[in-house]
Amino acid sequence: MITAAQMRAARALLGIDQKRLAELSGVSLPTIQRMEASEGNVRGVVDTLSKVVEALDAAGIELIGENAPSTGSGRGVRFKEAAVKGKAG
Repeated sequence: MITAAQMRAARALLGIDQKRLAELSGVSLPTIQRMEASEGNVRGVVDTLSKVVEALDAAGIELIGENAPSTGSGRGVRFKEAAVKGKAG
């Protein structure tokens, strides 16, 4: 659904901190911190994940899945190919 890296990148694009994302999504700050500290895909209660994704969507963020085309027309950033762990590509 969403990776920890996507969450951090989305916040960076919006210029908001974890506290503001917690406020926008109605999720506690410790939960946001835990989600962003996870490895790979964020795991948790589906309702909680949905709230975060919906808040990011409402703020104008498009989350792009693996090998999925973008439906947006604005600027964005994504990997050109699968990233090698520990090495930017």
